[in-house]
Amino acid sequence: MKFRALTVRALFTLATLVCTGEASATVSVVDDEGATVTLPQPATRIVSLAPHLTEQLFAVGAGDRVVGTTDYADFPGAARAIPRVARAHSVDLEQIAVLRPDLIVIWGSGYPPATIASIRRLGTPVFVSEPKNLDGVARSLKLLGVLTGVDGVPAASAFTAKVAALRAKYGNRSAVRVFYQVWASPLMTLSGRHVISEAIAVCGGRNVFADLAPIAPQVSVEAVLAADPEVIITAEPGGRPGTALVMWQRFPTLSATRNGRLFTIDADKMNRHGPRLAEEIEVLCAAIDQARSSAPR
Repeated sequence: MKFRALTVRALFTLATLVCTGEASATVSVVDDEGATVTLPQPATRIVSLAPHLTEQLFAVGAGDRVVGTTDYADFPGAARAIPRVARAHSVDLEQIAVLRPDLIVIWGSGYPPATIASIRRLGTPVFVSEPKNLDGVARSLKLLGVLTGVDGVPAASAFTAKVAALRAKYGNRSAVRVFYQVWASPLMTLSGRHVISEAIAVCGGRNVFADLAPIAPQVSVEAVLAADPEVIITAEPGGRPGTALVMWQRFPTLSATRNGRLFTIDADKMNRHGPRLAEEIEVLCAAIDQARSSAPR
């Protein structure tokens, strides 16, 4: 009887371990739309429909699981070899289906609602990324780690630490009026609801159009002149200056023009919610600090 009792107990223990193992294989997170994304096991075949998400997956150590991505996913170098299944605002649903992904990660603002709905109809779990602040970038790294069964905390912590160091260095310095130019014609900027506006604040800058309601409002030249920014910043691929800021040379009394504080930073880093954003915030801070050094005392 004693042997039988031990055997039953052993079988019960084994069953418990098996069940625990099966439960631990299941992964679940809440994405940026508030939807719960549950996978029966960590993802091994991922379609990433945004450059920043592809970059994040590589950053947490799951880049080798990405089987399809977008035209502009070019970092790190290994991402360039991944098959392209999307471009601009269009997605090749047939090609995605052929790849048999067990997870699709997508940028919520990157595609029209109808396109996202079509992607969902494929039946594959969908994780929507839409970081609304710098903490949201770190959160995304952690969640992608959970979904892939790897540790996303180191990458998230490194990003957070870099931003915190910049905030500590520049955040309490004298405020500098900043105009961030997204587009020249029509003239567009970003409001305080955008991650980049928070980045400006990290550097001790003040977004002159932070109070506007739209996240990417159109503004007039007259409004910019009235705000009299001390620095004007735009972003281009690779940080290569183009002609976008030439228009401000026509206004020599504008503080930013008068002091030569027209800067171009790297759009590939600044406009993507990836780990390299922290690197480019450092460049942004240096530009703003130059304007601060030339301000009247």
